[in-house]
Amino acid sequence: MTTVLIADDQPMQRFGFRMLLESQDDMTVVGEAGNGDEAVRLVARHHPDVVLMDIRMPGQDGIEVTRRIIASGARTRILIVTTFDLDEYAYDGLRAGASGFLVKDALPEELLAGIRAVAAGDAVVAPTLTRRLLDAYVHHLPAVPGAPAASDPRITALTEREREVLTVIGQGWSNTEIATRLHLAESTVKTHVTRILAKTGARDRVQAVILAYDTRLVTPS
Repeated sequence: MTTVLIADDQPMQRFGFRMLLESQDDMTVVGEAGNGDEAVRLVARHHPDVVLMDIRMPGQDGIEVTRRIIASGARTRILIVTTFDLDEYAYDGLRAGASGFLVKDALPEELLAGIRAVAAGDAVVAPTLTRRLLDAYVHHLPAVPGAPAASDPRITALTEREREVLTVIGQGWSNTEIATRLHLAESTVKTHVTRILAKTGARDRVQAVILAYDTRLVTPS
């Protein structure tokens, strides 16, 4: 059973999410939060598997709440739900540790699939959409002109092949594309991705993409 906390300042939005989630045999809603402070308290109390996190809420916004939840070491994963697919705050949410984001007008089956994916440890944002998001908001990246990626300890821990795979993950390649273009078995690619996440401390594929940008393995097109 996947436990879900809904954090949104719109009562009707929370009601709609709850009705959808509780229609599923494998999901249960453990609480609703109408603002950021309440979301933090309820996560600490219920330890949900997934939080559906609105960005714009009274008090602490969804980005700060995400940052606090991740910093606490909680196993809870964050799925940001936003009004626009390129909300100016979505990038910051991903950097804060969210496992992905969906738009609020996503189809019900897309939302349910997203929750299940996040609960299983996967990233929800499609690789190409992730790159589009990062390209659009690259001005948020820390300014480290001339800093070589090779000097970052998260990168030096990788083998040459793992670094190559991380680079193309950052370029938006799927596992199938990586396997085809690098002449690898898809199972081998999955093994490389798993090792990259473990060595770099990235929570999921989305965070790995952000790492590729942060360390300048990938630069915006």
